[in-house]
Formats: sequence, C-alpha cells, structure tokens
Amino acid sequence: MSEEKESPNDLSRWREYFGERKFGIRLLIAIVLLTTFTLFIHFREVRIEFLQLNAQAKNYVVAEVDFEFPDQDGTVVLLQQALKDVGPIYMFVPQEVKQTRYNFEDLLIQKDEWRGKLPTVTFEEMYLGADDIQHFLSRARFTDIRTIKKVESLNLPTNTYYVAKQSTSGEVFLPDRFWTDAKNSLMLKKKISPGAAEFIVAYFRNTSWEFVNDALAQKKIKTAIETIIPQKYSRVRAGTQIIGKGETVTESHISKIQAMKKAISENRNLLSPLTILGSLLYAGIVLCISALYFKFYHRNFFYSAQKLALFATIIVLTLVLAKSVEYFLIVNTNIIVESIRYPIIIPFVAILLCVLLDAEIALFSSAVLSIVIILSLAVDHNKVMVVNFFAGIITILIARTLRKRKEVFAVCGKVWLSLLPLFFVFIFGQNSFWDLGITTDLISSFFFLLLTAILVVGLLPMLESFFGVMTDITLMEYMDPNNELLRRLSIEAPGTYQHSLVVGSIAEAAALSINANGLFCRVACLYHDIGKLFNPHYFTENQMGGFNIHQLLTPVESTQVIIAHVTEGEALARKHGLPQNFIEIIREHHGTTLVYYFYCKQVEQMGGDVDAVDEKQFRYPGPKPKTKESAIIMIADTIEAASRSLDEVNEETIEELVERLVADKAEEGQFDECQLTFEELQLVKRTIVKTLSVTRHLRVKYPDKK
Repeated sequence: MSEEKESPNDLSRWREYFGERKFGIRLLIAIVLLTTFTLFIHFREVRIEFLQLNAQAKNYVVAEVDFEFPDQDGTVVLLQQALKDVGPIYMFVPQEVKQTRYNFEDLLIQKDEWRGKLPTVTFEEMYLGADDIQHFLSRARFTDIRTIKKVESLNLPTNTYYVAKQSTSGEVFLPDRFWTDAKNSLMLKKKISPGAAEFIVAYFRNTSWEFVNDALAQKKIKTAIETIIPQKYSRVRAGTQIIGKGETVTESHISKIQAMKKAISENRNLLSPLTILGSLLYAGIVLCISALYFKFYHRNFFYSAQKLALFATIIVLTLVLAKSVEYFLIVNTNIIVESIRYPIIIPFVAILLCVLLDAEIALFSSAVLSIVIILSLAVDHNKVMVVNFFAGIITILIARTLRKRKEVFAVCGKVWLSLLPLFFVFIFGQNSFWDLGITTDLISSFFFLLLTAILVVGLLPMLESFFGVMTDITLMEYMDPNNELLRRLSIEAPGTYQHSLVVGSIAEAAALSINANGLFCRVACLYHDIGKLFNPHYFTENQMGGFNIHQLLTPVESTQVIIAHVTEGEALARKHGLPQNFIEIIREHHGTTLVYYFYCKQVEQMGGDVDAVDEKQFRYPGPKPKTKESAIIMIADTIEAASRSLDEVNEETIEELVERLVADKAEEGQFDECQLTFEELQLVKRTIVKTLSVTRHLRVKYPDKK
C-alpha cells in the first residue's frame, strides 16, 4: 500500500518539474525529433511499379537510370551453346552384357576346348576374368572427341570414356584401343595370364553388341555445365521502355524492374555525406516551419516541455507506424502491395493530437505529416496523400467532440464512410464504374482504420497517465457519481456536493464563453472541496440549520479549520490518485484570499484594532490561479456561495455582487498569474450573471389547496 501511495506523488513531482519551461528539455526534444525525421526521410524505400507474373501491365514502365540486369534469356542461350559441345553418349545394353557373361560361363562348363588351348589356366581364373570384363564393359562409355574434351574441362573423370565412330545408320564402331584396355585391365587387376585374357576378350569382342544412350551421364554433364556458365548481364539505358501497357509480364520484365530498383538505391548512396546532409536539411526545414507556427499561434504549447514531449512521442510513434506499414506491406509481400494501394496513417496521429492536445495543433501536424510521411513512403504519392489528408481533416472534425473511449471506433467508422466517395472519384477518373481495385480499397481502408482505433484506444490511457494530460474522455470518467470520493461527498457532505454541482455548472458556462475548457471546469469543481470531508459540519452548507459549531471556537481556530480543507483536500486527492490538474485546482481555487468573516470577528474581539490582528493567519496559503480555468473556478466558487446570502435575488443584485467580488479579487492580485485578459473577464462576469439569474430564479407562489 505504501508503494501505491508514493507513486502518484513521485509522478506528480516529475510532472511539475517536466512541465516547467526548461530550455534544455525543449532542446533535447527538438534534437530527438530532428534525428527521427532525418532517419525516416533518409532510409526510405524506392517505389517501383509492381509487376505480377503473367498479368497484364497496367502502365508503361520506362528505365529511370542506366542499369544492368541478369538476362536469363541470354544465359539460356549461352547454356544452349555450351550444351551443343556435348554429343550422344553410348553404353552397352546392361542385359546383353550380363547375358553374354552367362553364355561365356556355359562355354567354360560344357566345352573343354579352352583347356587344350590354355593348359596352365584354371577354371577359377577364367571365372574371375569373366566377372572383371563384365564390370569393365558396364562402365565403358562411347562418344565423340568434342564431348570427351568437354568432360575433361568440367574436371569430371574420363578414364571410362572412349572415342567411337557412328555410321549414318546409327551403328557404333568400337575402337581397337577399347579392347586393348579391356585385356590390360584383366591382367592388371586379377593377375590373369595373357593367354587367358586374350581368350576372354576375343569371346566378348566377337559378340554382336547393341548400344543405348546414357541419359544419366548426359544429365550429369549438363548439370555441371549449368554451374559453370556465368550469369549474363544485359545493359539497359535510361529512357528505354521496359514494358508496354497491356503487355504480358514475363520473368525478364520482373528481373529488369528489380535490377532498376537496386540501381536507384545504389545511386542514392545513403552513406554519402551530401545525401545525409540533404535529409538533415529537409527534416530541419520541416521542424523550423512547425516551430515558428507553434511559437506564434500556440505559445503555451511551444513553451511547455511536458506538452512538447507528448507531441514528440506521438510523432515518433506515427513515424514508426508508417515505417512498419511500409516494411510489412511493401518490402516483404509484393502481392499485398498490389491490393493495398492506400495505406491510411494520418488518422492515428490526428486523433491522438486532437484528444490529448488541441484540434488546431492536430490539423497543422496532420497536414505537414501528410506531405512528409507519404512522400517518404514507397506508395502512389499523389492519391495516398489526398486520401490521408482528407482522412486527417475529417478525423479532427469528428474527434473534437470525443467523450468516451468506445467512440474512437465510431470516429474511425465515420471516417471510413466519408472516404468512400473519394475512392469512387479515383475509379470514375479511370473511366470505370467498378472493378476489383475498388473492392480491395474499401476492405483495406476499413482494416487500416480498425487498426487505428485499436492502437488509439490502447495508447490513450498510457499517454494520459505518463504525461498527466486530462482529455475529455478521462474527464467524463471522473464525472461518474459512483466515484468513491463523489459518493462520499454526496453522503457525508451533501451541502458541499450540491454547492460543487452548481459551481461546476456556472464555471463551465463561463469557460465556454471565452473558449476555455468548460468540461474540465465542470469536472474539477466536483472535486475542488473534497477536503471538507474531514470536518463537513464546520461548513455552513452542511449544517442544515442546526447548531453552528464555530460558536465554540475562536476566530483563529475557525479560520484554521476552514483553511485546512485546501491542504487536506490536496492530501486526499493524492491518496486517491486524482490527476495533477485537479490537485492544482484544489490548491488554487481560494488563491491567497482572506477568510474575511472570521478576520472581522477577530478584529472585533481586538476592539477594532486592525494592527493587533495578524492578517497572515487568516489568508489561504495559495498559490494564486495559474490558468484561466482555475481563475474562473475561483470566481464561480466565491459568487455561488455569496449569492445564497442575498435577500433579494434578481439580475441587478447578482450583477452588483459579481462586480464587487471580482473587483475585490482583482484588487488583491488574484488574477495576476492566470493570463486572463480584461475582455475575457468581462465575458466571464456577464455569463456568470446570466447563469446565476437562471439558477436563482423565483417561482410563482401557488395558493394553498383547500
């Protein structure tokens, strides 16, 4: 529990420090934004027309730069020329070789003539020789001299290859060297005698052989040739047409497009100092224009480090989102790129800035980001920029009245509906009423806006909490009468609760008259007197006409109890984790004013000697109001309480009361720090008079029913 109580205090102190006009912090924020924009602009993808294999090209594509591309057709031609060096490769029919060997065995067994011719040769020696020559014949290959040289150039073994001649009829003639090698192989491997080897070779040589093509050997040679054939590159000059409109897309077209994209990226030379400087200057120009706009038209925002940090966080998140969209939808999946033509990103930043900061800030930022982001993404710049720009404006117009988190989905839904006519404008411009593209545009835009709504709903609470921002959504949640503090206030201090409701209504009307935050005034007023929960019966509105406990206290003691509701309210607000803005209203709604009633009582007890009374004991600790909303709440709180003491309630008496009390506070300097102008103060007074006149109007007295 102790950690939960301490964390709001630590966060509040951080906000107070961070919210001050710290030049160093603002400079750091500017550096972060400059760096982020520079990186975003510098490392951008190159947009090239997407071509899908076997599809019809929708547009002409012309080479933007000189480039070389891997020419597959040219490589195929080189391969075909190399394969022409490979002629047919023949081998013995395996079944015939095996059958001839069996026939030779039968000869050895059934006829003994060989024993007379070879008296020193054993049957086992002849049998082993038959095995060896069968193996030799099975491995032998016959082709032309060009093929053998090609095999040698591929570093493949050629010891089993022999040059053979082929007649026009297809008959193959074996060279004499082949049978000589066969005889030597028998004598070398099995240590067979020359006579036995001569007998065996003669038998196999006199056999009529048939030959077949060795497809496996040819495939092996062709595969080896494919590995050594170099990739052929063809050069394309800038301005050369790559593909024509309506032409069928081939692999060659796709290869050219990819090579051109690579060449463009290399020409950019991202590591070049001049290229980096260009991106840096681009980002600097954008930030300088934005800074000047905010300085001249939104000074409070420009000098608030806290708001600038929130702004920078939202911008960085938007740039990260844009890059993520580009990476996942463009770099990796080209098929999706073709269907998703209009990535919608600007509504994300428009909603966050409109809700968390200001609609005008959101409008300016959306316009700038529509240009910077879209021009840096690999998309159709013109149409995507138009879609995002209109989506951002519509989002701001709708999101200005956002009051509940679930309404974010409704806002995105309305934005999607408003974009439908724009999509039809594009399709009508192509002289078409409906096609597959409009269908995918509707579906993809719907999912983009759905993703936007999900991200915004998830990020809003975190950004509000971390930066201490009060949005209308959060304010509406704090208006819930089931809130623990409001429920206690309505039960334990009902008079104070009713007073807070009326003050909130008056303050809201007055704030709206000068374009201040009326909803904040109304909600903050509900909590501005929660400190009275500690001693509710010490305050007149809760005494219900009973005994006044102040009769038992001295004026100083009564004053201490009255003033204590400010410090006790602040402690109670921090304990329950109320926003810092509410805490500031609790501290400032009395400023450094005098508890005039008990001050006069004390002067009276001192015999009218003013010098005998320490005025500081009867003043609130402050501080004075620092915002227009805080000053309005101070005025509304004072006038609402004082109006209950009027004997005659009409517009003249209320106006006299308002003029007098506001003049007293102005004379005391209570409005010196709130930037409330004289013109705005006049509007506030007139609105309060009108509102109080309606609130305190008299009703017709009805006669008693007889």
